Amino acid sequence: MLFLPQMVALLSTFLCLILFHSFNIVAFKDQQWMKATATYAKDTEGSLITEGACGYGDLHKASYGKHSVGLSTILFNRGSTCGACFEIRCVDHILWCVLGSPPVIVTATDFCPPNYGLSVDYGGWCNFPRQHFELSQAAFAEIAKGKADIVPVQYRRVKCERSGGLKFTMSGSSHFYQVLITNVGLDGEVFAVKVKGSRTGWIPMARNWGMNWHCNVNLQHQPLSFEVTSSTGKTLTSYNVAPQNWQFGQTFEGKQF
Repeated sequence: MLFLPQMVALLSTFLCLILFHSFNIVAFKDQQWMKATATYAKDTEGSLITEGACGYGDLHKASYGKHSVGLSTILFNRGSTCGACFEIRCVDHILWCVLGSPPVIVTATDFCPPNYGLSVDYGGWCNFPRQHFELSQAAFAEIAKGKADIVPVQYRRVKCERSGGLKFTMSGSSHFYQVLITNVGLDGEVFAVKVKGSRTGWIPMARNWGMNWHCNVNLQHQPLSFEVTSSTGKTLTSYNVAPQNWQFGQTFEGKQF
């Protein structure tokens, strides 16, 4: 039997979950602009370095390309924000902002690590609890001048517009199966994943890192179906995405939110 304090605690937790879920649902419709800062990182093609913390590998093959961003500790949220889309605009800096430029929309693909040896106001841009975006050079150039070191910005979450369906890239070994999920529409984030072979029921998968999900089951030599749940609670089921003769390293396309 639960005592009154325990019942109150459980009720409070339940209400918080409901409110958080409701906030996520409306966030893409009427979310207010929030303050942050932005810098940029680059490679030879103007996008972020591949093999980032979200596990997408080559960002161009993953369809995120030059419009990618690394998130500070509080925004990255241990990888659960991977795939989310942000609308960012440069504000309050006549010298460095590109006047009249529209906001840029980017996808979260990496983690901007903290540097606690530096102050949050001088070099430790990604330290907790600062909200900071490390944009690709190409995305940064759309809203700010290249000579800028760091610029004040405003941001908000937006719906991810994707072409085609969710993509599932296979990896692992005989008794360790892993799938990388990319090109996720709607809120872009993945909250839960299940996989089903022709000889199994639905198997819950665990987040390994970033957008890589795994289970310790041998799923070879059978067609695979996937059930993906977004952070807003919407579930999408793609049946028989991978054929019976699928191989590690291959990518298959499913449905889209």
